Amino acid sequence: MKKLMELMAEELASAFEKAGYDPEYAKVTVSNRPDLCEYQCNGAMAGAKAYKKAPFMIADDVVVYLKESKIFSMAEVVKPGFINLRVKEEFLADYLKEMEADPKYSVQTAESPKTIIIDYGGPNVAKPLHVGHLRSAIIGESIKRIGRYVGHKVVGDVHLGDWGLQMGLIITELKHRKPELVYFDDSYQGEYPEEAPFTISELEEIYPCASGKSKEDEEYRNEALEATHLLQQGKPGYMALWNHIMNVSVTDLKRNYANLNVDFDLWKKESDAQPYIPDMVEDMKKRGESDTKEIPPCMLLKSDGASLYTTTDLATIVERMKLFQPDEILYVVDKRQELHFIQVFRCARKTGLVNPETKLSFLGFGTMNGKDGKPFKTREGGVMRLENLIADIDEEMYRKIVENRSVKDKDAKATAKIVGLSAIKYGDLSNQATKDYIFDVDRFTSFEGNTGPYILYTIVRIKSILNRYVQEGGDLSTGKILPAVNASEKNLMLQLSGFAAMVENAFEEKAPHKICAYIYEVSNAFNSFYHETKILSEEDQAQKESFLQLLQLTRRVLETSIDLLGFSAPDRM
Repeated sequence: MKKLMELMAEELASAFEKAGYDPEYAKVTVSNRPDLCEYQCNGAMAGAKAYKKAPFMIADDVVVYLKESKIFSMAEVVKPGFINLRVKEEFLADYLKEMEADPKYSVQTAESPKTIIIDYGGPNVAKPLHVGHLRSAIIGESIKRIGRYVGHKVVGDVHLGDWGLQMGLIITELKHRKPELVYFDDSYQGEYPEEAPFTISELEEIYPCASGKSKEDEEYRNEALEATHLLQQGKPGYMALWNHIMNVSVTDLKRNYANLNVDFDLWKKESDAQPYIPDMVEDMKKRGESDTKEIPPCMLLKSDGASLYTTTDLATIVERMKLFQPDEILYVVDKRQELHFIQVFRCARKTGLVNPETKLSFLGFGTMNGKDGKPFKTREGGVMRLENLIADIDEEMYRKIVENRSVKDKDAKATAKIVGLSAIKYGDLSNQATKDYIFDVDRFTSFEGNTGPYILYTIVRIKSILNRYVQEGGDLSTGKILPAVNASEKNLMLQLSGFAAMVENAFEEKAPHKICAYIYEVSNAFNSFYHETKILSEEDQAQKESFLQLLQLTRRVLETSIDLLGFSAPDRM
């Protein structure tokens, strides 16, 4: 199914051609003056130089061939040469009927599906998720969902940090606290215990304690570096401890990501790339590549032979190429890491780790700040744990829902969690990913304005109308969308017709904020229509059924869109 804008452009291209002009000039855009027209074409302005003619003369020639248009009810020239356009109500209604019957609501599935790996999340094991992990998780999850919706094979990888100094620090601190554990006995030959010698709470306390000591005690730090080295050499006791750390930590990470409705296909780790490092480094040494570009060189190995962050990232690319042969690898990472990825990508290209056609992409996101403009902290000034932020938002939503008395007490907690997640995700995703933004709990949890709860409230309102109609004995499967009867209904129809163009654009630009902007416009258009139109009390049955078909399409488009953002709507609010 073609997009509405494509159909309009085709009709205009035909008119330009019949008038003797290049059809390339027939581009259609949404009007920035909706009081004057719905769409416009500025091609006559662009063609004036080529044809040595005044733009309005070209435009006049073109609109002659739009008089009998099946799409446009109005095509008029405005000096100096704009063509202002309005769509026929009948054509728009027919388009929405076709869109309604399409399982993807007019979004075309990619003709040549690509394999795309998205590297997002990136937490270090043994550390709790904090607010700094929020953006990568929810931006990456949304881009993954959008990519799949348009038909690509998208693989999400959490890429855990599990192989660096933090492991040596934890092992060292455990050795100081519990030297009697069998993991530290070099003569031990038996099976290691199945149960970890620590809980997640203890593990999360051990790491910062060890990290603090290493900054003040050089001997302790050296001990941790040696423990890291021995782990990376495969020392059995340390490997057994590493397995415990991984199991305890990953179980907790999965629980926390599930609370964010974030789901990874792969739980790959830095350590998974280690087997690829020796051959990769040997090959690079043989190639002897150099780089004259004015960026710092890419360091691969320390003098003691230990690998670095860069080495692991390059080896991970080797692993991904071997396992998936991806068309693109996209990294959703803090924008402050841009130089690191410029180095990694250049090195991967120059040393032939990727195919020439494989795309390596970096989406650097901005910082989530508090109202003071500084990185978001707890009231005490510490880094806020992600689960605490979620709990605070849920509590605020619960308070507002109870005050509203719109949901029974027994359902209020569950509803608060659904609405709370929309507040967090929409609050973040409605901002362009690359920009810093202010995380304002009061604004994000509001039921008014450009917020997640407002979008959900709109969906719930539509569900309520549809449910009432069914309860009164109505059948939602009958009827068809008729031409709009008022301006607000037509505006809603026009907004809905833009769904496919918006989704495809959001994917191309890796821009979930485009979806947020779109559903805010649709919600506003629906609420205007709702306030201006008697829907259930409409006496003409065919017209009432038309309104209800339009409401069902609106609900489906909104629900599909919020699913692409990674949240859902409750039945009541």
